[in-house]
Amino acid sequence: MKQLVFATNNINKTNEVRTLLAGQYEVLNLNDIGCTTDIPETADSFAGNAGLKSRFVMENFKLDCFADDSGLEVEALNNEPGIYSARYAGQRGDEANLQLVLQKMQGQVNRAARFRTVISLIQNGEEFLFEGTIEGTIRETKSGDHGFGYDPVFQPDGYDVTFAEMSMEQKNKISHRAIAMRKLITFLKEQAV
Repeated sequence: MKQLVFATNNINKTNEVRTLLAGQYEVLNLNDIGCTTDIPETADSFAGNAGLKSRFVMENFKLDCFADDSGLEVEALNNEPGIYSARYAGQRGDEANLQLVLQKMQGQVNRAARFRTVISLIQNGEEFLFEGTIEGTIRETKSGDHGFGYDPVFQPDGYDVTFAEMSMEQKNKISHRAIAMRKLITFLKEQAV
């Protein structure tokens, strides 16, 4: 089975992607390849940050790699937290970030939001980008105990539950990351022909 490096240490993201690629690729994360560097995410876009991570692995470990940058964009907050989703409250911490969004959304009528993922694949030194977006709304209170990050307050359009109330299998059918991953998988299968 072919190996692919996913430039993340986030075990939740790793497991999500391993589920999506089960039987097709062995997905390794940064820990698996011995990368202990906290790769800086200093770009001003999801695509830029994803590219910084995938290029770092390719340049330092000589392995084809893909990386994602994902975030929540809330219309009433001028698309914040956006690229700062993981550190919105000043440090990494899902609960603090989620509570800050809820606090800023108090009294807001427009609760429209979207999750966005951009994947950067570096293959044979060339970069390819894949994007996935899912529209939804921000709930006023948390609901559900699955998922991670902002999942307990994000209700995707067309559903009456949050991401955190869905099983991983359900979420993987519709999530922003799943949409981008399907595009990546299609591309990888076409390359293998």
